[in-house]
Amino acid sequence: MRTMDLMRYALGAVGERPGRSLLTVLGIAIGVAAVVLLTAIGEGVHRFVLAEFSQFGTNLIAVSPGRTTTLGMSGALVSNVRPLSLDDARALARLPEVEAVVPVVQGNVAVEHAGRSRRTTVFGAGPGVPEIWSMRLASGRFLPERGANPPAFAVLGAELAVQLFGQRSPLGARIRVGGEPYRVIGVMARKGQMLGFDLDDTLYIPAERALALFDRDSLMEIDLLYDRHADSAVVAERVRTLLIRRHGSEDFTITTQDQMLAVLGSVLGALTTVVGALGAISLLVGGIGILTIMTIALGERRREIGLLRALGAGREQIRWLFLLEAMLLALLGGGIGLAVGGLVILLLGLALPGLPLQPAWDFVLLAECGALLLGLVAGVVPALHAARLDPVRALHEQ
Repeated sequence: MRTMDLMRYALGAVGERPGRSLLTVLGIAIGVAAVVLLTAIGEGVHRFVLAEFSQFGTNLIAVSPGRTTTLGMSGALVSNVRPLSLDDARALARLPEVEAVVPVVQGNVAVEHAGRSRRTTVFGAGPGVPEIWSMRLASGRFLPERGANPPAFAVLGAELAVQLFGQRSPLGARIRVGGEPYRVIGVMARKGQMLGFDLDDTLYIPAERALALFDRDSLMEIDLLYDRHADSAVVAERVRTLLIRRHGSEDFTITTQDQMLAVLGSVLGALTTVVGALGAISLLVGGIGILTIMTIALGERRREIGLLRALGAGREQIRWLFLLEAMLLALLGGGIGLAVGGLVILLLGLALPGLPLQPAWDFVLLAECGALLLGLVAGVVPALHAARLDPVRALHEQ
């Protein structure tokens, strides 16, 4: 029996029992579709989160008060040794590779104008915000270089400007922030949201005034923008050395942006792997289905196998006949699962444009290869049993 004859025979055997073959194929198809869909969600979330965190650039370093070994929310850390001060920020700005520095204080207060009031996030910051946080001004200017007693200037986020002033220009207008008067000198261009936080519904005032407004003696964070050609580890070490010299001990935490992105990438990559493994369980169930169906087929086709052996088919050919049937079922299931998974991703993308979906092609390829391998493994035991059948006894079985 030639190879082409074996393939035609296997194809005919699959088509001879369409209902049973369809159920077998369905198990593999569901498994592959589950892997495709779940890993697309995992990969989409992975890329979405990394894009959200990298929209401010990758050549950033954040210094937060308090010594910690985790990468948690820096604003929640409070130093009990020596606070980060504005003088620390000015000293860091003089480091060779540092291009800009922003001292950060954050709080939530009511902002009022002409009878309108809106509670919003207020950032105490410095003039380097547009450069360091990759933000643009829609009109006016940002906070100027500050002195010991900076003027009461404020810059509105795009959404806050609309809520307080509608379509009118807020430039030059007076607002009250936490009950204190400020003059609006600029409006930021729209930035959007980051992980649910509206970056447009914000207000920026000088860090010195924010410290007094929130009754704090410490900055929540100091953000540094360094030369993109410099080594982040080298810059971080110089920052560490300078602050230890100023504070007397390492009572602060330094986090580089690429370090944070690497940690996030590894965590989210593990998430994609886990959801892919959950989908692979369905694929394994489909493989067990192929094993069951091929075992049943062996019992039903004993006389057929005996006839093939009597006509000259060798044990190797009988083995390959069953293996080809199993792999054909697996390939059909894999192809259908891939098509169904792709269609579901397309429909979800149209119905829910905000849902991050990105096919993970390495997992898709792994699922297809896994389906083929499962078909091969599932067909091995029935194929070996079929090859060992005695042709004379098989022909006489009812």
